[in-house]
Amino acid sequence: VQLQASGGGLVQAGASLRLSCKFSGRTFSMYPIAWFRQAPGKEREFVAAVRYNAINTHYADSVKGRFTISRDNAEDMVYLQMNDLRPGDTAIYYCAAPSSSDVNYRRTNADEWRYWGRGTLVTVSS
Repeated sequence: VQLQASGGGLVQAGASLRLSCKFSGRTFSMYPIAWFRQAPGKEREFVAAVRYNAINTHYADSVKGRFTISRDNAEDMVYLQMNDLRPGDTAIYYCAAPSSSDVNYRRTNADEWRYWGRGTLVTVSS
């Protein structure tokens, strides 16, 4: 499994960004996909996840109402639409997939997600 995140950048507070994650190597439509982020000096934290069916989603409280995760199973892509960005959202954002397709998409511990992309940097200035 390979994952490649893209779409990060430098924006001002209140702006929007959309991150993309390209999945390859297995049958994408069977796997839940998650976004995590890691700020300097902090542990990697869960942001959002989407079930294989593209219907069920799960969010960290810190981003609920501002971020939206979605997926296009025909294109093997997952997206993270980030609105009303805040300086506290500054981090490297990673997309992740589990080791098997039957892992619950609501898992928020990074250790439970097996495959990781290289990450994309999001910087939000005040």
